[in-house]
Amino acid sequence: MSLFKRGKFWWYEFWFAGRRIQESTRATSKTIAKLAEQKRRRELEVGFNSVEDVRHLQIQTLSQVAKEYLASYALRHKALTFAEYAVGHVTRLLGDRMIVDLDERAVKEYQDYRLREQAAPKSINEEVGFFLRLLGDRGELIRARLKKEKTLKLRGSKSKAKVFSIDEKDRLLGVASEAKSTAIYPVLMLALHAGMRNGEIRNLQWGDVNLAKGFLAVGKSKTEAGEGRTIPLNPDLQVALAEHNRWFELRFGRVEPEWYLFPFGRANKLDPARPITTIKTAWSNVRKRSGISGRLHDSRHTLITERAESGAGDQIIMDIAGHVSRQMLKHYSHIRMKAKRDALETVWRGQNRKAEPEVNPPSSRQDCAPLSNDAPKVEGVSLQKSLQSRKTEGRRKTRKGAKPLKKIGSPGRIRTYNPSVNSRKGVEFSSVPSAYFRYSSSASAQSCRSLVEKRWRFSPVRIIPVRQYAYASD
Repeated sequence: MSLFKRGKFWWYEFWFAGRRIQESTRATSKTIAKLAEQKRRRELEVGFNSVEDVRHLQIQTLSQVAKEYLASYALRHKALTFAEYAVGHVTRLLGDRMIVDLDERAVKEYQDYRLREQAAPKSINEEVGFFLRLLGDRGELIRARLKKEKTLKLRGSKSKAKVFSIDEKDRLLGVASEAKSTAIYPVLMLALHAGMRNGEIRNLQWGDVNLAKGFLAVGKSKTEAGEGRTIPLNPDLQVALAEHNRWFELRFGRVEPEWYLFPFGRANKLDPARPITTIKTAWSNVRKRSGISGRLHDSRHTLITERAESGAGDQIIMDIAGHVSRQMLKHYSHIRMKAKRDALETVWRGQNRKAEPEVNPPSSRQDCAPLSNDAPKVEGVSLQKSLQSRKTEGRRKTRKGAKPLKKIGSPGRIRTYNPSVNSRKGVEFSSVPSAYFRYSSSASAQSCRSLVEKRWRFSPVRIIPVRQYAYASD
């Protein structure tokens, strides 16, 4: 212990856990300075060994803790509505209980009570999450025990999201374009063609939209991955936003970057400096008049599903939709039955194409006999002469005293009298028209073409295909 006076105030200096502590007591009395030093030492020792007395916190009621929690939550989060809703149910049923009285049994009692009120399992799980966060460290212990018992979360049915068909989208857009509301048509276009959430659309400002370059940037979003992401505008969406921009300029005289695309208010009392609060009424009217059931959020499911069916990569879809994980992408992507059926039929066709027998095979070689010598030339070479050249060569080799062939060119290559070989020009099978072959009614032109290809391929002259051309060599 060390006390010293600096000016008119006493200071204390000591070492704790390897650190030097030197602080002013702001006291002119040495006796008070000694007491201040002892108190400071005890604070450090209690904090270091985690033996702080928190009994006063344990006797607080859940309602008292909830008020402090919501006040802090409002400072750190943008959306407070759902937190107030969930904590309100918790305090309604357990608000008068002290923290020390709440344990795993209280959580299970709450779950049972809310199920009797016919609350959705997903909503109950969210409420239990807020309940355990209100309890602090005690709540973490309860969470671990419930998770071990596998009773922390209630199992609920998966949400049945809908994917709009092309006909349904056309009907919805047709009704929206004729609706009294000037906002519903561009809102629906943004949902169907950009996959934006309801809140992202309502908080979209003109400064976030670049019509000249054809993209928009999302401002406020539900997730961190959603904020600031850029979405390209397809031609239909670009035209819709350009028309909305012209209406906006006629209505307010100008367009400011900080103004919202969908202003607050009704009829003649519109305020572009504030965003619209809800579009439920306009959407309900469009849905009823079109005779189509579904949520506006299903438009987002529809876009993500269409992108997945088109073969777009997961990362591209996640960047457009503003998803953080592939698990959430899987939740939003609903591959439709038609796409699944087409994929399976493609595999089936490929397997059966290999086993299909040749249609209308030629009855004999005479059916597809090549034309006479006056047949037109292909790349300066008679097709018949090219096919029959090897037979003539064989007869010349059996003749006595035949003059040996002269070797010309690089080693290993022998020039023959065959013009197609000497010229080193290949015959492209696909370029030979069907009229160059004579065939009977029992054989098709395609079958004749196949037979000619086989004669070239399996003749004594070896055929080397290079880039869809055939060349003859020894």
